[in-house]
Amino acid sequence: MNELLRWYIWPWQRYAQFDGRSSRKEFWTFYLGNLLIALPLSSLVNGPGRIVVTAFALALIVPTLAVIVRRFHDLGRKGWWVLLAFIPFIGGLAVLIFMLFDSQPGHNAYGPNPKGLSPDA
Repeated sequence: MNELLRWYIWPWQRYAQFDGRSSRKEFWTFYLGNLLIALPLSSLVNGPGRIVVTAFALALIVPTLAVIVRRFHDLGRKGWWVLLAFIPFIGGLAVLIFMLFDSQPGHNAYGPNPKGLSPDA
């Protein structure tokens, strides 16, 4: 299986796992993969395709929150930082900027550094 596809599927396999850490690669592959799926789906918003779009959006809520929480853990921050995203206008942008930061080196309170791990491990 293609490596990028494995990285995209991994957060789906860890659907509601809010403990542990996620690397930048895991987060950004998941985020950009969903964006590539959502853009063509957005053309279906009118008509019967609305059900598909709504189902995809609802299915994304929990795994997206989980991967963001694990990403904050990777930075050495509590998962509650995900609530920044709910601040109008700047919150989502602030979270995306945090997602760009490098992992906290070594082991932290949330587990070992995921850098260098693979979804196959």
